[in-house]
Amino acid sequence: MSCNNCSSNKLPGGCRNNGLCGISGCNKLTVVDWLGNISLPEANVRFGGVEVRFKNARKEFFRNENNLKLYIGDIVVVQLPEGHDVGVVSLTGDLVKVQMNKKTGLVTTNTLPIILRKASNVDVEKWEKAKSRESSTMFEARKKALELNLSMKISDVEYQGDGKKATFYYTAEDRVDFRELVVKLASLFKVKIELKQIGMRQEASHVGGIGSCGRELCCSTWLTDFKSVSTSAARYQQLSLNPEKLAGQCGKLKCCLNYELDGYMESLKEFPDTNKKLKTEKGNALFQKMDIFKRTMTYAYASEPGNFITISLDEVLEIIRLNKKGEIVPGIENKKDQVRVDLPLFKNVVGQDSLTRFDAKSGKKKRRNFSKRKKRKAP
Repeated sequence: MSCNNCSSNKLPGGCRNNGLCGISGCNKLTVVDWLGNISLPEANVRFGGVEVRFKNARKEFFRNENNLKLYIGDIVVVQLPEGHDVGVVSLTGDLVKVQMNKKTGLVTTNTLPIILRKASNVDVEKWEKAKSRESSTMFEARKKALELNLSMKISDVEYQGDGKKATFYYTAEDRVDFRELVVKLASLFKVKIELKQIGMRQEASHVGGIGSCGRELCCSTWLTDFKSVSTSAARYQQLSLNPEKLAGQCGKLKCCLNYELDGYMESLKEFPDTNKKLKTEKGNALFQKMDIFKRTMTYAYASEPGNFITISLDEVLEIIRLNKKGEIVPGIENKKDQVRVDLPLFKNVVGQDSLTRFDAKSGKKKRRNFSKRKKRKAP
Protein backbone atom coordinates (compact mmCIF):
# COMPACT_ATOMS: atom_id res chain seq x y z
CA MET A 1 0.00 0.00 0.00
CA SER A 2 1.29 3.50 0.75
CA CYS A 3 4.39 2.16 2.47
CA ASN A 4 5.64 1.31 -1.02
CA ASN A 5 4.71 4.74 -2.35
CA CYS A 6 6.09 7.11 0.28
CA SER A 7 9.51 8.72 0.16
CA SER A 8 11.05 6.30 2.67
CA ASN A 9 10.00 3.32 0.51
CA LYS A 10 10.06 0.99 3.50
CA LEU A 11 7.71 -0.19 6.19
CA PRO A 12 8.06 2.02 9.31
CA GLY A 13 8.60 0.40 12.66
CA GLY A 14 5.41 -0.72 14.35
CA CYS A 15 3.28 -0.27 11.22
CA ARG A 16 0.70 -3.02 10.82
CA ASN A 17 -0.64 -1.69 7.51
CA ASN A 18 -3.88 -3.76 7.34
CA GLY A 19 -4.91 -1.79 4.25
CA LEU A 20 -5.23 1.44 6.24
CA CYS A 21 -1.74 2.78 5.93
CA GLY A 22 -2.94 6.34 6.41
CA ILE A 23 -2.88 5.77 10.16
CA SER A 24 0.75 4.68 10.23
CA GLY A 25 2.16 8.18 10.43
CA CYS A 26 4.43 7.91 7.39
CA ASN A 27 2.48 10.68 5.61
CA LYS A 28 1.89 14.33 6.50
CA LEU A 29 -1.40 15.39 8.07
CA THR A 30 -2.83 11.88 8.08
CA VAL A 31 -6.43 11.28 9.16
CA VAL A 32 -7.33 8.16 11.12
CA ASP A 33 -9.97 6.25 9.15
CA TRP A 34 -11.73 4.71 12.12
CA LEU A 35 -14.60 3.59 9.84
CA GLY A 36 -12.29 1.71 7.47
CA ASN A 37 -12.80 -1.75 8.98
CA ILE A 38 -16.55 -1.28 9.59
CA SER A 39 -18.80 -2.61 6.87
CA LEU A 40 -21.73 -0.46 5.81
CA PRO A 41 -25.35 -1.65 6.11
CA GLU A 42 -26.81 -3.19 2.99
CA ALA A 43 -29.10 -0.25 2.27
CA ASN A 44 -26.28 2.33 2.46
CA VAL A 45 -24.11 3.34 -0.46
CA ARG A 46 -20.45 4.25 0.00
CA PHE A 47 -19.77 7.96 -0.36
CA GLY A 48 -18.26 8.74 -3.75
CA GLY A 49 -15.82 11.44 -2.61
CA VAL A 50 -12.10 10.76 -2.19
CA GLU A 51 -9.42 12.86 -0.50
CA VAL A 52 -6.14 12.92 -2.43
CA ARG A 53 -2.84 14.20 -1.04
CA PHE A 54 -0.22 15.85 -3.21
CA LYS A 55 3.17 17.27 -2.32
CA ASN A 56 3.65 18.28 1.32
CA ALA A 57 0.31 18.84 3.05
CA ARG A 58 -1.76 19.91 0.02
CA LYS A 59 -5.00 17.93 -0.14
CA GLU A 60 -7.97 18.17 -2.48
CA PHE A 61 -11.26 16.33 -2.94
CA PHE A 62 -12.29 14.41 -6.05
CA ARG A 63 -15.23 12.39 -7.30
CA ASN A 64 -14.87 8.66 -7.88
CA GLU A 65 -17.10 8.68 -10.95
CA ASN A 66 -15.80 5.37 -12.33
CA ASN A 67 -16.42 3.51 -9.03
CA LEU A 68 -12.81 2.46 -8.71
CA LYS A 69 -11.91 0.25 -5.76
CA LEU A 70 -9.57 2.62 -3.95
CA TYR A 71 -7.68 2.19 -0.70
CA ILE A 72 -5.62 4.60 1.35
CA GLY A 73 -2.19 4.83 -0.24
CA ASP A 74 -3.20 4.10 -3.85
CA ILE A 75 -1.65 6.34 -6.50
CA VAL A 76 -4.30 7.86 -8.74
CA VAL A 77 -4.47 10.16 -11.76
CA VAL A 78 -6.87 13.09 -11.30
CA GLN A 79 -8.39 15.53 -13.75
CA LEU A 80 -7.31 19.19 -13.78
CA PRO A 81 -8.14 22.12 -16.09
CA GLU A 82 -4.51 22.20 -17.32
CA GLY A 83 -4.10 18.46 -17.82
CA HIS A 84 -3.83 15.79 -15.16
CA ASP A 85 -1.99 15.36 -11.89
CA VAL A 86 -0.87 12.39 -9.81
CA GLY A 87 -1.53 12.05 -6.09
CA VAL A 88 -1.94 9.56 -3.26
CA VAL A 89 -5.30 8.63 -1.77
CA SER A 90 -5.35 9.80 1.84
CA LEU A 91 -8.98 9.13 2.85
CA THR A 92 -12.03 7.32 1.49
CA GLY A 93 -15.55 6.58 2.65
CA ASP A 94 -17.99 8.61 4.72
CA LEU A 95 -15.24 10.45 6.60
CA VAL A 96 -14.51 12.31 3.37
CA LYS A 97 -17.93 13.93 3.63
CA VAL A 98 -17.04 15.18 7.12
CA GLN A 99 -13.73 16.59 5.91
CA MET A 100 -15.38 18.24 2.90
CA ASN A 101 -18.01 19.91 5.06
CA LYS A 102 -15.33 21.09 7.48
CA LYS A 103 -12.96 22.55 4.88
CA THR A 104 -15.14 23.56 1.93
CA GLY A 105 -18.72 23.46 3.19
CA LEU A 106 -19.72 20.95 0.48
CA VAL A 107 -21.63 17.73 1.19
CA THR A 108 -22.10 16.52 -2.39
CA THR A 109 -19.60 15.55 -5.08
CA ASN A 110 -21.40 17.02 -8.08
CA THR A 111 -19.01 19.95 -8.53
CA LEU A 112 -15.80 18.07 -7.76
CA PRO A 113 -13.25 17.06 -10.43
CA ILE A 114 -13.06 13.36 -11.16
CA ILE A 115 -10.48 10.65 -10.65
CA LEU A 116 -9.52 9.33 -14.07
CA ARG A 117 -7.83 6.05 -13.19
CA LYS A 118 -5.30 4.32 -11.01
CA ALA A 119 -1.79 5.37 -11.93
CA SER A 120 0.07 3.05 -14.27
CA ASN A 121 3.82 2.51 -14.36
CA VAL A 122 4.10 5.11 -17.14
CA ASP A 123 2.21 7.67 -15.04
CA VAL A 124 4.39 7.00 -12.02
CA GLU A 125 7.62 7.27 -14.05
CA LYS A 126 6.51 10.59 -15.54
CA TRP A 127 5.52 11.79 -12.07
CA GLU A 128 8.87 10.81 -10.54
CA LYS A 129 10.72 12.49 -13.41
CA ALA A 130 8.80 15.72 -12.83
CA LYS A 131 9.52 15.62 -9.08
CA SER A 132 13.24 15.14 -9.72
CA ARG A 133 13.32 18.53 -11.48
CA GLU A 134 11.85 20.47 -8.56
CA SER A 135 15.09 21.10 -6.65
CA SER A 136 17.08 22.39 -9.64
CA THR A 137 14.10 24.44 -10.81
CA MET A 138 13.83 26.17 -7.44
CA PHE A 139 17.52 27.22 -7.44
CA GLU A 140 17.31 28.50 -11.01
CA ALA A 141 14.20 30.49 -10.14
CA ARG A 142 15.96 32.04 -7.16
CA LYS A 143 18.80 33.17 -9.42
CA LYS A 144 16.33 34.81 -11.80
CA ALA A 145 14.61 36.57 -8.91
CA LEU A 146 17.97 37.96 -7.71
CA GLU A 147 18.84 39.16 -11.20
CA LEU A 148 15.55 41.11 -11.32
CA ASN A 149 16.13 42.51 -7.77
CA LEU A 150 12.82 41.13 -6.52
CA SER A 151 12.36 41.13 -2.74
CA MET A 152 10.89 37.63 -2.56
CA LYS A 153 12.01 34.22 -1.39
CA ILE A 154 11.05 31.16 -3.42
CA SER A 155 10.73 28.38 -0.86
CA ASP A 156 9.28 25.46 -2.80
CA VAL A 157 8.37 24.25 -6.30
CA GLU A 158 5.73 21.67 -7.20
CA TYR A 159 5.45 20.12 -10.66
CA GLN A 160 2.18 18.77 -11.94
CA GLY A 161 2.02 15.03 -12.48
CA ASP A 162 2.17 15.34 -16.28
CA GLY A 163 5.05 17.83 -16.10
CA LYS A 164 3.14 20.58 -17.96
CA LYS A 165 2.82 23.02 -15.07
CA ALA A 166 5.02 24.22 -12.20
CA THR A 167 3.77 26.05 -9.12
CA PHE A 168 6.25 28.27 -7.27
CA TYR A 169 5.57 29.09 -3.62
CA TYR A 170 7.19 32.27 -2.33
CA THR A 171 7.16 34.59 0.67
CA ALA A 172 7.45 38.36 0.57
CA GLU A 173 6.82 41.20 2.98
CA ASP A 174 5.36 43.53 0.34
CA ARG A 175 3.60 43.16 -2.97
CA VAL A 176 5.91 41.94 -5.74
CA ASP A 177 5.55 42.56 -9.48
CA PHE A 178 6.72 39.21 -10.85
CA ARG A 179 5.32 39.46 -14.39
CA GLU A 180 8.77 39.64 -15.96
CA LEU A 181 9.90 36.74 -13.78
CA VAL A 182 7.02 34.58 -15.04
CA VAL A 183 7.99 35.26 -18.65
CA LYS A 184 11.61 34.30 -18.03
CA LEU A 185 10.71 31.16 -16.11
CA ALA A 186 8.27 30.04 -18.83
CA SER A 187 10.89 30.49 -21.55
CA LEU A 188 13.51 28.68 -19.44
CA PHE A 189 11.51 25.62 -18.31
CA LYS A 190 8.96 25.41 -21.18
CA VAL A 191 6.02 24.81 -18.82
CA LYS A 192 3.10 26.82 -17.53
CA ILE A 193 4.16 28.92 -14.53
CA GLU A 194 2.06 29.81 -11.49
CA LEU A 195 3.32 31.77 -8.48
CA LYS A 196 1.54 31.56 -5.11
CA GLN A 197 2.37 33.75 -2.15
CA ILE A 198 2.29 31.99 1.22
CA GLY A 199 2.92 33.12 4.77
CA MET A 200 5.86 32.35 7.02
CA ARG A 201 3.93 29.62 8.81
CA GLN A 202 2.91 27.95 5.54
CA GLU A 203 6.54 28.07 4.43
CA ALA A 204 7.63 26.22 7.55
CA SER A 205 4.97 23.56 6.94
CA HIS A 206 6.19 23.14 3.34
CA VAL A 207 9.87 22.92 4.20
CA GLY A 208 9.52 21.02 7.50
CA GLY A 209 12.15 20.63 10.19
CA ILE A 210 12.82 19.77 13.82
CA GLY A 211 11.54 22.03 16.58
CA SER A 212 13.21 22.98 19.84
CA CYS A 213 11.30 20.12 21.51
CA GLY A 214 13.21 17.61 19.39
CA ARG A 215 10.19 16.50 17.38
CA GLU A 216 9.10 17.23 13.82
CA LEU A 217 7.22 20.50 13.36
CA CYS A 218 3.53 20.32 14.21
CA CYS A 219 2.57 22.34 11.12
CA SER A 220 4.19 19.76 8.83
CA THR A 221 2.81 16.64 10.56
CA TRP A 222 -0.66 17.07 12.06
CA LEU A 223 -1.61 20.75 12.50
CA THR A 224 -4.23 21.64 9.89
CA ASP A 225 -4.94 25.29 10.70
CA PHE A 226 -2.92 28.21 12.02
CA LYS A 227 -4.55 30.05 14.90
CA SER A 228 -3.27 33.45 15.93
CA VAL A 229 -0.72 33.44 18.75
CA SER A 230 -0.15 36.56 20.85
CA THR A 231 2.34 37.48 23.53
CA SER A 232 -0.46 37.37 26.10
CA ALA A 233 -0.33 33.57 25.84
CA ALA A 234 3.26 33.69 27.12
CA ARG A 235 2.34 36.16 29.88
CA TYR A 236 -0.47 33.98 31.19
CA GLN A 237 1.95 31.04 31.37
CA GLN A 238 4.54 33.10 33.28
CA LEU A 239 7.09 32.81 30.46
CA SER A 240 9.83 35.36 29.88
CA LEU A 241 9.20 37.42 26.76
CA ASN A 242 12.35 36.30 25.00
CA PRO A 243 11.80 36.40 21.21
CA GLU A 244 14.56 33.85 20.58
CA LYS A 245 12.86 31.24 22.78
CA LEU A 246 9.25 32.03 21.91
CA ALA A 247 9.71 32.16 18.13
CA GLY A 248 9.65 29.08 15.95
CA GLN A 249 11.47 28.34 12.72
CA CYS A 250 8.98 30.49 10.84
CA GLY A 251 10.03 33.55 12.85
CA LYS A 252 6.56 33.85 14.41
CA LEU A 253 5.41 32.88 17.90
CA LYS A 254 5.28 29.11 18.40
CA CYS A 255 1.91 27.48 17.84
CA CYS A 256 2.46 25.30 20.92
CA LEU A 257 2.01 28.37 23.15
CA ASN A 258 -1.75 27.88 22.68
CA TYR A 259 -1.78 24.19 23.59
CA GLU A 260 -1.80 24.59 27.39
CA LEU A 261 -3.23 28.11 27.50
CA ASP A 262 -6.74 26.96 28.44
CA GLY A 263 -5.37 25.01 31.40
CA TYR A 264 -3.47 28.05 32.65
CA MET A 265 -6.51 30.29 32.19
CA GLU A 266 -8.61 27.87 34.22
CA SER A 267 -6.03 27.74 37.02
CA LEU A 268 -5.61 31.53 37.10
CA LYS A 269 -9.27 31.93 38.03
CA GLU A 270 -8.37 30.82 41.58
CA PHE A 271 -5.68 33.49 41.95
CA PRO A 272 -6.57 37.02 43.10
CA ASP A 273 -5.88 40.22 41.22
CA THR A 274 -2.13 40.86 41.26
CA ASN A 275 -2.70 44.61 41.67
CA LYS A 276 -4.15 44.09 45.13
CA LYS A 277 -1.84 44.97 48.02
CA LEU A 278 -1.65 42.99 51.22
CA LYS A 279 -2.11 45.38 54.14
CA THR A 280 0.02 44.53 57.14
CA GLU A 281 1.31 46.31 60.22
CA LYS A 282 4.76 46.55 58.58
CA GLY A 283 3.31 48.19 55.48
CA ASN A 284 1.79 47.15 52.21
CA ALA A 285 3.13 44.03 50.51
CA LEU A 286 3.33 44.21 46.70
CA PHE A 287 2.98 41.28 44.33
CA GLN A 288 6.17 40.05 42.62
CA LYS A 289 5.51 36.66 40.98
CA MET A 290 3.44 33.50 41.23
CA ASP A 291 3.82 29.77 40.69
CA ILE A 292 0.64 28.27 39.28
CA PHE A 293 1.68 24.65 39.76
CA LYS A 294 2.82 25.05 43.39
CA ARG A 295 -0.09 27.45 44.13
CA THR A 296 2.18 30.03 45.71
CA MET A 297 2.55 33.80 45.41
CA THR A 298 5.59 35.92 46.18
CA TYR A 299 5.30 39.39 47.76
CA ALA A 300 7.70 42.06 49.00
CA TYR A 301 7.18 44.99 51.35
CA ALA A 302 7.22 48.41 49.76
CA SER A 303 9.95 49.40 52.24
CA GLU A 304 11.99 46.26 51.46
CA PRO A 305 11.61 45.60 47.71
CA GLY A 306 14.56 43.20 47.62
CA ASN A 307 13.20 40.88 50.30
CA PHE A 308 10.91 38.35 48.58
CA ILE A 309 8.52 36.35 50.73
CA THR A 310 6.63 33.37 49.27
CA ILE A 311 3.35 32.28 50.82
CA SER A 312 0.64 29.86 49.77
CA LEU A 313 -2.40 30.87 47.74
CA ASP A 314 -4.80 30.00 50.58
CA GLU A 315 -2.96 32.36 52.95
CA VAL A 316 -3.09 35.16 50.36
CA LEU A 317 -6.83 34.73 49.95
CA GLU A 318 -7.26 34.73 53.74
CA ILE A 319 -5.28 37.97 54.11
CA ILE A 320 -7.31 39.63 51.33
CA ARG A 321 -10.53 38.52 53.04
CA LEU A 322 -9.39 40.03 56.34
CA ASN A 323 -8.32 43.26 54.64
CA LYS A 324 -11.81 43.63 53.13
CA LYS A 325 -13.24 43.49 56.66
CA GLY A 326 -10.86 46.27 57.69
CA GLU A 327 -8.47 44.04 59.63
CA ILE A 328 -4.70 44.41 59.24
CA VAL A 329 -2.56 41.32 59.69
CA PRO A 330 0.69 41.51 61.69
CA GLY A 331 2.87 40.45 58.73
CA ILE A 332 3.52 37.77 56.20
CA GLU A 333 6.90 36.56 57.49
CA ASN A 334 5.26 34.01 59.74
CA LYS A 335 3.66 32.46 56.68
CA LYS A 336 7.00 32.00 54.97
CA ASP A 337 7.81 28.69 56.69
CA GLN A 338 4.48 27.16 55.69
CA VAL A 339 5.50 26.90 52.03
CA ARG A 340 7.66 23.83 51.67
CA VAL A 341 9.03 22.57 48.40
CA ASP A 342 10.05 18.93 48.42
CA LEU A 343 12.93 18.43 46.03
CA PRO A 344 13.12 15.07 44.26
CA LEU A 345 15.68 12.66 45.60
CA PHE A 346 17.92 11.28 42.87
CA LYS A 347 19.44 7.88 43.48
CA ASN A 348 22.33 6.30 41.66
CA VAL A 349 20.69 3.09 40.51
CA VAL A 350 23.62 2.13 38.30
CA GLY A 351 26.18 2.31 41.04
CA GLN A 352 28.73 4.27 39.04
CA ASP A 353 29.00 8.01 38.61
CA SER A 354 32.10 8.40 36.48
CA LEU A 355 31.47 9.48 32.90
CA THR A 356 34.59 7.62 31.78
CA ARG A 357 33.68 4.31 33.39
CA PHE A 358 33.23 2.65 30.00
CA ASP A 359 36.48 3.95 28.53
CA ALA A 360 39.29 1.46 27.97
CA LYS A 361 41.89 1.70 30.73
CA SER A 362 45.46 2.17 29.75
CA GLY A 363 47.80 -0.81 30.33
CA LYS A 364 51.10 1.06 30.14
CA LYS A 365 51.69 0.92 33.88
CA LYS A 366 51.17 -2.85 34.01
CA ARG A 367 53.49 -3.43 31.10
CA ARG A 368 56.13 -1.23 32.70
CA ASN A 369 55.96 -3.18 35.96
CA PHE A 370 56.10 -6.47 34.08
CA SER A 371 59.28 -5.39 32.28
CA LYS A 372 60.91 -4.46 35.64
CA ARG A 373 60.09 -7.84 37.18
CA LYS A 374 61.51 -9.61 34.14
CA LYS A 375 64.82 -7.76 34.50
CA ARG A 376 65.09 -8.71 38.20
CA LYS A 377 64.61 -12.44 37.48
CA ALA A 378 67.25 -12.46 34.76
CA PRO A 379 70.60 -14.09 35.98
